[in-house]
Amino acid sequence: MGKHLGVAASGSAEVTQTAVDILEAGGNAFDAVLGALCTASIAEPLLASLGGGGFLLALEEGSKPTVYDFFCQTPGHRRPQAETEFYPIMANFGAAEQEFHIGLGSCAVPGVVAGIFEAHRDLGRMPVAEIMAPAIELARSGVEVDAFHHYVIRILQPIMTATPESFALYESPGQPGTLIHDGELLRNPSAAEAFEALAENGPDLFYRGEWAQRLAKDCREKGGHMTLDDLAGYRVERREPVVFRYRGVRVAINPPPSPGGCLVAFALGVMSDWESDGAEWGDQDHMMNLLRGMRSASVARHAFSMEGGMDLETMGRLLDEETIREWRQSMDLHSLFSRGTTHISVADSDGNIASLTASNGEGCSYVLPGTGIMLNNMLGEEDLHPGGFNRWIEGARLSSMMSPAVAETPDGTRFALGSGGSNRIRSAMTQMLVNLFDFGMTPAQAVAAPRIHLEGNMLSYEPDLPLPSLDALCAAVPEHHGWPDLNLFFGGVHTVSVGHGDKFDGAGDPRRGGVVGFASRR
Repeated sequence: MGKHLGVAASGSAEVTQTAVDILEAGGNAFDAVLGALCTASIAEPLLASLGGGGFLLALEEGSKPTVYDFFCQTPGHRRPQAETEFYPIMANFGAAEQEFHIGLGSCAVPGVVAGIFEAHRDLGRMPVAEIMAPAIELARSGVEVDAFHHYVIRILQPIMTATPESFALYESPGQPGTLIHDGELLRNPSAAEAFEALAENGPDLFYRGEWAQRLAKDCREKGGHMTLDDLAGYRVERREPVVFRYRGVRVAINPPPSPGGCLVAFALGVMSDWESDGAEWGDQDHMMNLLRGMRSASVARHAFSMEGGMDLETMGRLLDEETIREWRQSMDLHSLFSRGTTHISVADSDGNIASLTASNGEGCSYVLPGTGIMLNNMLGEEDLHPGGFNRWIEGARLSSMMSPAVAETPDGTRFALGSGGSNRIRSAMTQMLVNLFDFGMTPAQAVAAPRIHLEGNMLSYEPDLPLPSLDALCAAVPEHHGWPDLNLFFGGVHTVSVGHGDKFDGAGDPRRGGVVGFASRR
């Protein structure tokens, strides 16, 4: 690609355009990615929200990579289950159904607002009000609902209709009494006012001020766990990423307490004894090696007791060369849905790389009065609580499979990538890194290639895999399920890269409405 100021990729045309516009207005990659996150809360409101959490892996030119962990926190006190609003709904993905739990009792302490302000204070160049301006304008003028986001609305219809307030956010302007349809404009003027208030007053409005008082009161009266102390005590954590090498490429990825990044590194370590030189993508050896890596990561998650997260000691044992060597030898293949997550990748001509993944779960159906902000349902996410609901550790940062990453090849080309998709994130990221660095694919080729995912004893796969390889996979995993098309179930890896001479490239994942955009001098 020719010379540009930068490149951005996300799951929405509006989100990508926000990042491009900020770069062209003189902002850096961090201004762009944070502004894009604000816009995502308007353009992708079921995937991103100021009421959710996330991670930013920031690589500032000349500095070491840093992870800003602004994921959700468990409240400091767990109310008796009988006092909480916490109930199940079924989400219909078309080819599969999944149960989620919603209500105020499913809401953890949000971190997005704190994350935006904290990361901007450290890394930003433009005023906060300017990076929020595109989201404010879009909330007032409206964003056209495309086919992908209409699909997500249909999947999560039980959440949208659970309360009058959540239904009001997504009611059709043309057919009152029904949910919004594709092609219609989704407006959220309350969110526009909320952003303006945040730009003027800062994050204390959300964590200590009027909004915090309102939220704590509703939790107290309507069955939530959060208190004023929980909100006031929330802190963004800065962490050193996990750094490892794969095929000579240096990769930095999300660290503990979230296990996702370590499981990606572990899977690639187990797989790295496979000789990929001369191999063709999709051949039987390639697919079976992927399955070996996925099975290793799946089994290791339980063997190393990561269900509630992981610590640095566990990370050290998992990624020890001897551990990986033993798992390589023992993982004989013949013996042994998503949802509310979005990713944004940005690179600029100053050498800065930003990789940001954020999630609202599916939303808990509670809307903070007067703000147009639906809060998360992270305490109702089975993937985050495999040991059972209402057993979470009090006052602790929730773990996540979210794995924003940056990678640098020996020739100096840098990549930013990440995915939505809960437990499918680790398999999507593993396959993306293999596609890029084993097979030398472009970002667009790597993103478009069909994916597989192993969850327990169930193998899921997308269409167009070579038949001999598919037969071998299905023979190795008797329980299997094929999807008719590329699907958001398999994640959404939005990727950008920058090489010498500001040669930018990138790709948005079609599974999640992906869009790439290039910033040029005005």
